[in-house]
Amino acid sequence: MNTAIFAFTRQGIETARRIRQSVGGRLLVPARLARETCETCEACEVCEASEVCETYGDDLPGFVGSVFEWDALVFVGAAGIAVRAVAPHVRDKRSDPAVLCVDERARFVVPLLSGHIGGANRLAVRLAGALGATPVITTATDVNGRFAVDAWAAERGFLIADMALAKRVSAEILTGEIPLCADVPVNSDLPDGLVPGDSGPLGICVTTRLRRPFEATLAIVPRALRVGIGCRRGTPPEAIDALIERAFAEHGLRSDAVREAASIDLKADEAGLIALCEARGWPLRLYTAEQLAAVPGDFSASEFVKRAVGVGNVCERAAMAGGGRLVVPKTAENGVTVAVAEMKWGIDFGEA
Repeated sequence: MNTAIFAFTRQGIETARRIRQSVGGRLLVPARLARETCETCEACEVCEASEVCETYGDDLPGFVGSVFEWDALVFVGAAGIAVRAVAPHVRDKRSDPAVLCVDERARFVVPLLSGHIGGANRLAVRLAGALGATPVITTATDVNGRFAVDAWAAERGFLIADMALAKRVSAEILTGEIPLCADVPVNSDLPDGLVPGDSGPLGICVTTRLRRPFEATLAIVPRALRVGIGCRRGTPPEAIDALIERAFAEHGLRSDAVREAASIDLKADEAGLIALCEARGWPLRLYTAEQLAAVPGDFSASEFVKRAVGVGNVCERAAMAGGGRLVVPKTAENGVTVAVAEMKWGIDFGEA
């Protein structure tokens, strides 16, 4: 976890050092405080190691903007300082970092921002245990002991397809029960607030498919699909994208369930393929012909393709190189081939 730890007093630095010992990260102090507490930046008596302590100028909100994409920001001091520092940068609960406040004597740890998706609540509990402090959790589902769908999804790396519906689920689960269904069996007991079900006005569906079993379906999407791609040299990204869209629509798959794309290493400089993956936000994994040929399974093959690249099928073998099962066999159009594999995934409600 990439963590920024801010301290503003001598006592705060001592507490920040304890936090760093627990979760790692970088200790950040105002330059003024560093000058007051250190004889030189090379031998800080407070921090004990110059590489641990970094300084910034008088503009705390401005500096916070430079680290706001980190995983967590911990402020050792008054909550008001933290609130004013992060306020100009807060955008979306799906992307904002965990922001916590710890009083300088380490009595309380308070999550201020991204308690669920950003993991601030979880980090607060961890820090409180390390510091001998009290975690001050204020989110409604937590204080009422009910299931928090956004926290659960974030901990497992699942996508929340509709944040407005997630908010509605969290509100209604406080006083009732929400049905849940999934593509795969649930490997543990359901937590308080959830019941098995696949119909009704509102429910949760954990799926890689375009399923809407409830009148209002909150889709929780595992990133479990792998797209294998082959293409002729010089194929534009639009042609590749069009075939992917068609394949996903025909097989009822969600494109936001894709974890990565895969192809043969001869495509390492294929501009259209690279542009497509960048636009989609998909990592591109490349394999040699020998690696693809070694993938177990019964795949269609082309002698022409084998003579050209050294293996008779690129898309299916690339999709299956990470294991799983083939859910979209080779689909071809305009010099592009696409196949999709679904990697093994599961559901449980224990600790992530």
